[in-house]
Amino acid sequence: MHAPLHGLVAATHTPFYNDGTLRLEVIEAQAAHLLRWGVTTLFINGSTAESSSLTVAERLALAERWFLVTRGTPLRLVVHVGANCVEDSKTLAAQAQGLGAAAIGALAPSYFKPRSVEVLVETMAAISAAAPETPFYYYDIPSLTGVSLPVAAFLEQAPERIPALAGVKFTNPDLMAYQFCLRAAGGRWDLPWGVDQHFLGALAMGARGAVGSGFNFAAPVYHRLMAAFERGDLAAAREEQFRGVRLIQLFDGLGYMAAAKAAMKMLGVDVGPPRLPNARLTPAQESGLRSDLEAMGFFDWVG
Repeated sequence: MHAPLHGLVAATHTPFYNDGTLRLEVIEAQAAHLLRWGVTTLFINGSTAESSSLTVAERLALAERWFLVTRGTPLRLVVHVGANCVEDSKTLAAQAQGLGAAAIGALAPSYFKPRSVEVLVETMAAISAAAPETPFYYYDIPSLTGVSLPVAAFLEQAPERIPALAGVKFTNPDLMAYQFCLRAAGGRWDLPWGVDQHFLGALAMGARGAVGSGFNFAAPVYHRLMAAFERGDLAAAREEQFRGVRLIQLFDGLGYMAAAKAAMKMLGVDVGPPRLPNARLTPAQESGLRSDLEAMGFFDWVG
């Protein structure tokens, strides 16, 4: 039986050398770092991993290495297989099932976009059919795909076409829509939240887990947020949420991907720079980032 994606699920970075080639040997350090922080479910090859900037061969190689590294550990892997080319997605999905993925997820194609819920269901069904024994999550992220179809309608129509459907990775700040999804089919679906800066609001609505990039560099903050919420200490939960928001605001001002990867290096896990079209930080920007993080107390928050 599929275990839902509750608690913190880290959306991992892809490690690169300075020339932009894959640096697969860093995956061991990434896995060890997340285990130390009590994060035991990982979402690989997603947006944080810059999947849209990777070739299919690179994504296959990354998945293979992640499964090799995590075999025999408590870590379980969810593999993102979405792509603009559905045939590529099917190739990635079949590999993930063969490797023993806990689940797969796919965002909607974003160049030629599905224009109706019916076409979205058909597209996701084709991908899931390539890994029919693996739980499947639709990855709703309209800010990046430009696909803003109603997820509750997707959940109503999809089960007949997608037998392996487990739920939705809900990377959409629309808490009203999220409430309808939480109540769809009597609460049947697993709906991990995907917007770090609104996590406390989602918990208040009924979220039980989240997939986020912030859990790579600030998992202790979000562990404390969840714990405070569960014991009813909203003041403490709000404080932790605001710490996460301050980090995101700082990183966004520099270019989120580059700043987040620079923060990982400062924590001892050098995942390298981002790949174009995400720009990398200059040495001066990286130095300024460290100073700003020290000034706000970041290293104490996660120490």
